[in-house]
Amino acid sequence: MIGGRYLLPILAAAGLAIAVAAVIKGNATQAVVSSGAASPEPPFVSYVAGTGITETSTGNIAIGTPVSGIVSAIDVTWGQKVAAGAPLFKIDDRAVEAQLLPAMAAVKQAEADLAKTKYLLKEAQGLSVGRSISELDLANRRFDVDIKQAALETAIARVQRLKDEVDRHTVLAPVAGAVLQINIRVGEFAQSGVVAPPLMLFGDDTLMYLRVNIDENDAWRVRPGAPAVAFLRGNPSLKTPLKFVRFEPYVIPKATLTGGSTERTDMRVLQVIYSFDHAALPVYVGQEMDAFVEAPPAGTDIAGGRK
Repeated sequence: MIGGRYLLPILAAAGLAIAVAAVIKGNATQAVVSSGAASPEPPFVSYVAGTGITETSTGNIAIGTPVSGIVSAIDVTWGQKVAAGAPLFKIDDRAVEAQLLPAMAAVKQAEADLAKTKYLLKEAQGLSVGRSISELDLANRRFDVDIKQAALETAIARVQRLKDEVDRHTVLAPVAGAVLQINIRVGEFAQSGVVAPPLMLFGDDTLMYLRVNIDENDAWRVRPGAPAVAFLRGNPSLKTPLKFVRFEPYVIPKATLTGGSTERTDMRVLQVIYSFDHAALPVYVGQEMDAFVEAPPAGTDIAGGRK
């Protein structure tokens, strides 16, 4: 009787204890797992830092198509290097090809008509005017030659236009370079105009560039000839010197945020283009790198503009 009397309070107390323990365990601070990626050590005493994105020396070219249609062939593979003017992919051109055959037949007919009228004119010119042929008939035959000549030129122009239209269905490499991305497949519909992502991404990666974003507050400190170094993310022991190429003349809104406490979302950045030798680095187009540019301290009064 006594055991049953105290059983419910004991079970309630045990349940409460288990609940409290579960809450305490859930609120316990979780151990932070480090990625193991060390931060690069700035190579200069005074410097400007920025995030850079690798790109080809021609810029990453978004390949499109001038005509919409079904992709009938892809002539390249990922990473393949091709010459300027090499075919990249083809849009189905059977509808245009079907118009080309009768257009070429029309040229042959126009050539025959012209040859006939020229022959009749030649024969008429051998006759005496007044006795065998009138002056009006002779003039008409001359006009017939001009008309047939114009008809032939029109037919030839139509054939050339259709051939040009067929050529437009094959997209060619604009420069010598490598295929960076292929975002289409045979049998898919390719839309003309600007599409995202592009149908193909292309560029000359013989020489690689690094597009470094410099916050506008530090833009005045960067000089063209200043030493600069870029570090590969994930392994700061992999680094490369940078060679200044140019400043992008237009300061743009900052697109990528680093999460810094002083960073503003309305910050604008100066883009500085550097080149580097990527042969000894395991780096790919579109990869981020940490860049440091030697620069005078922020309080320095520098006279003169950028050269």
